[in-house]
Amino acid sequence: MVVAADAVQMDPQALDRVEDLFREQIARGSHPGAVLAVYRHGQPVLDLHGGMADAEAGKTVASDTMFVLYSSTKPLAAACVHILWERGKLDWDDPVAKHWPGFAKNGKEAVTLRHVLTHRGGFPETPPKLTWDKWQDWDAVVQAMEDIKPEYPAGAVFAYHPRNFGWVLAELVRRVDGRPFRDFLQEEVTGPLGMHDTFVGLPPSLEDRVSKEHAMEDCDRPSQVSMYNRPEVHQAVQPAGGGIATARDLARFYAMMERGGTLDGIRVLAPETVAEVTQLQVEGLDLTNERHSRRSLGLSLGDPRMGSSGTDDIRTFGHGGAGTSVGWADPDSGLAMAYITNGFRDDSTNYPRLAAMSQAVRDACR
Repeated sequence: MVVAADAVQMDPQALDRVEDLFREQIARGSHPGAVLAVYRHGQPVLDLHGGMADAEAGKTVASDTMFVLYSSTKPLAAACVHILWERGKLDWDDPVAKHWPGFAKNGKEAVTLRHVLTHRGGFPETPPKLTWDKWQDWDAVVQAMEDIKPEYPAGAVFAYHPRNFGWVLAELVRRVDGRPFRDFLQEEVTGPLGMHDTFVGLPPSLEDRVSKEHAMEDCDRPSQVSMYNRPEVHQAVQPAGGGIATARDLARFYAMMERGGTLDGIRVLAPETVAEVTQLQVEGLDLTNERHSRRSLGLSLGDPRMGSSGTDDIRTFGHGGAGTSVGWADPDSGLAMAYITNGFRDDSTNYPRLAAMSQAVRDACR
């Protein structure tokens, strides 16, 4: 149930224009289907769904349809580590090997948690032997992370780690806390917040609720899109890019962050922790994505897909998902938003469609 726009100082007519843009992007073929959710000041103000979940089969997007998050999953993994830091179980500058001795293998003894969270660990490439059909074998994942040889010295190079980021954080959570990552996430983050349609490791019984991913005409990674339509990939614990969720849930996560770690009386993080983990840590050319980026401890700052606040965009934090989605929070405006599509596009068309939606939401604020 959403609140009236006036109750959170938003313009009802401007929110109508947001919905018009949402429908227009589907109608003009930007993507077959999508979901959009917006919070302001901790209150849900918009919850939209539309288009086709499976264009070929003629299956429409329903209110409970879940979508692949790709790297929009990463902040969920980071939040688990943020909780452990707040509880004094680890420190940002701890070598990963302090908690996971086998990780030191092949010259990774100097890699710290801070390096991993800021994509400066030096091992950005997914090991070739760790193909999608092995992702459900956690022992194989752990062994691959131990065996990996860094391409760069720890802390020396800013290069996005598309998948290794999540596997390392998840095993670190298990080593420090004792619970498997999937259980920790559910018990400490998604469960308390009522994010009942968010999974990193989808139960097989829910497979029919997941939207199909569609490779659009400018997609240069059709094989990746096909891979992320496999039930085996949905069911694997892949915390850097394998999350499945609704926009409603993802926006709720960001509303919690925007509110300083507590939403509807449920505290996930302390305000001081949220402030700590959203501070700029690294800025510059990301050698993996070949674009200028800014990162905090597990989050992207001022990403162009998040629109512009008109003041200090670095205050906006969140993350995008390859070719499809973005989620973010802006504590200055009180906004939290998630926009997830099922049409995988090249950055040249994906960034503008996501940025347009983010900006339309921003422009609806009074």
